Amino acid sequence: MERSERGERILEVAGELLVAWGYGRVTIDEIARRAKVGKGTVYLHWKTKDALLLTVVLKAKTRALQRHLARMRADPLEVLPSRMMGAYYGDFLAEPVLRALYTDDVDVLGRLNDSSKKEFAELVALGDRVLCRHLEALREHGLMYEDTDVRHQQYALLATATGFFTAEALLFDRAPDTPEIRGGIFAESLRRMLETTPSYDAAAAAAPEIIALYEEFEARSAEEMRRQLRN
Repeated sequence: MERSERGERILEVAGELLVAWGYGRVTIDEIARRAKVGKGTVYLHWKTKDALLLTVVLKAKTRALQRHLARMRADPLEVLPSRMMGAYYGDFLAEPVLRALYTDDVDVLGRLNDSSKKEFAELVALGDRVLCRHLEALREHGLMYEDTDVRHQQYALLATATGFFTAEALLFDRAPDTPEIRGGIFAESLRRMLETTPSYDAAAAAAPEIIALYEEFEARSAEEMRRQLRN
């Protein structure tokens, strides 16, 4: 098995154990056993358990980002907040690591959530700048309201997303039946709050700059994953 294949297998097993057992119970020994590699092989890739599990978290976020980029490249209307976040809601539901991260599930993540905020501080700051510029570009092309500060709109978007994500745990017994219905409610809430009448031509004009922003963010995420590796 090639080094890259071993690394991917270790990440896959580590992610499965993180979700199933939680940070506190996961050990390098068990990851190595299930990945069918030696314990020393795990440490050839990552210096510490935290470095490995932080890479698991970042990998999950990067997969969602790559799906987001693919959607925008296929359809310019996917740059709209309602379309973007409605689809991301589906990604959130499909990725157990993302669910744990965005609901601050301490049973799963343990101290890892605090570690990720520290380790990925620069990446988080870049993500905030990317989203702000994304919204500014939409405003410039007439796709979002301009009657309030863009930072207020960014906060409203993130706060609404946080509410819908945490509702999966807090309101599970009162939620509409299907994820598709819940995702539709989320998307419609953002559309009414932020967006003007959608225009394909305007979205197509805005899309190249917005896609480039997320491509830069994807590249920086890849750099961060390499930083976590033992070189």
